[in-house]
Amino acid sequence: MSTKNGKLTFGEKAGYGFGDLGSVLFWQTIMVYLLYFYTDVFGLQAAAAGIMFFVSRVLDAIFDVVIGMTADRTKSRWGKFRPYILFGAAPLCIMAVLAFTTPAFSDTGKLVYAYITFILFMFLYSTVNIPYTALLGVISGDPVERTSAASFKFVGAYLAGIIVSATALPFAAHFGQGNDAKGWQITMMLYAIAAFLFFMITFLSTKERIQPIAKEKTNIKSDLKDISKNIPWVLLFIVTILFILFVCIRLSVTAHYFKYYVGEQVVPWLTNIINFFNRYILNPVYGLFGKQEAAMIEASHKFGFEMLASAFNTVGQVFSLIGVILIPYFVKLNGRKNALTILFVLALICTGSFYFFKPHNLVLIFIMQVFGSVTGGPISALLWVMYADTADYSEWKTGRRATGLVFSASIMSNKLGWAIGSMIAGLILALTGFIPNVVQNLEVQNGLKAMMSIIPVASGLIALLILLFLYKLDEPTMKTIKEDLEERRKTNETEVS
Repeated sequence: MSTKNGKLTFGEKAGYGFGDLGSVLFWQTIMVYLLYFYTDVFGLQAAAAGIMFFVSRVLDAIFDVVIGMTADRTKSRWGKFRPYILFGAAPLCIMAVLAFTTPAFSDTGKLVYAYITFILFMFLYSTVNIPYTALLGVISGDPVERTSAASFKFVGAYLAGIIVSATALPFAAHFGQGNDAKGWQITMMLYAIAAFLFFMITFLSTKERIQPIAKEKTNIKSDLKDISKNIPWVLLFIVTILFILFVCIRLSVTAHYFKYYVGEQVVPWLTNIINFFNRYILNPVYGLFGKQEAAMIEASHKFGFEMLASAFNTVGQVFSLIGVILIPYFVKLNGRKNALTILFVLALICTGSFYFFKPHNLVLIFIMQVFGSVTGGPISALLWVMYADTADYSEWKTGRRATGLVFSASIMSNKLGWAIGSMIAGLILALTGFIPNVVQNLEVQNGLKAMMSIIPVASGLIALLILLFLYKLDEPTMKTIKEDLEERRKTNETEVS
């Protein structure tokens, strides 16, 4: 184990990372495939699905703050945040399966079922994920160690993203055997079992060390007042909403983009990659494809949208993971804020280029996905580390620490971004005349192309300008804050003893 505020062991960092490996099995499925699942499998209208996303995620975003403040006031032998992982994991996993179950109801009944199961699913997700995320602020007081732990967290996240991207559509097709609803239900069962095991690893391998300096009890009003006056946090809150819009709008329509814009393609080079992946990774490890299915893949260079979308998303997750692994190198060269700014500019350029691609430009589509993922992948990890900085800043300014509220309100911005982004995607599909499982008109295809490029770039550019000109917590400032807080804690411990 580490010292109280010092170095963390590799085992604790890795154990912390398993939490996002579990969480993102669910989150990546929601991000990339939920709109597709609800329109093309479950049977909802695109506009109804978009509005449902907005309503349910706004409610969930409010619930996030409640969970954060509750966790801050929790006292148990396991700490403030770890008991939520211990007791919340099983209900979350069960509700995940129910949310991806298609009942034999009328259209109205299906919509009601979707509202109930998805809202409960997201409430339970918040109950586990917010305390898990807040652990980053209390497992160490060292910003360098937090950055390292955050890297493990996002390695876990992107590994889960790779798993979902590579397996969700193939699993659903394989286990469904023509019944997509059954295939998605079984796929989510497998993810739920794995997620539960990963959450337990996190609970058992982590420890809460940082205690607030303040001796007096704080009330909710004081906490909310503190965070509303925490200008760096407010700016990051806005940046996160805009960044999530940048990510969410693209991911929400990726399956639609390949199904209805790119279409079926003859791709010899992709055949070789898929054959290698299938033969040496999926077959030996998972037994995903039977011999007959593998032979069918190896016999043809023609790919449908399932394989293309899966390959595209998997490439994105793999190279995002590489970007996250390189975070310490980026930060060492430029500092957190400068590294984030440079990476954001490059990610915006890569994303904007999709506006100029035609369906047959598959090589360019994949190349830009590679560069966009390497540069865009680390952005989320760096933002979360910067949120831990804002928690330190708040304690430095007020003498009170509310780590759970800082992170839960931050996740609230994440949820609001997804609520708005998913609604925008659903409404654009509806307004352009989208009808599932038919050939789309030119307006729908242009809408899909815009949602993969210029629409997300617009929100990302605003976020970048805020970071460049308004956010002030750079490395020298945080060094001063850290030293001052450590001195206060030493003084507090001396007075107690």
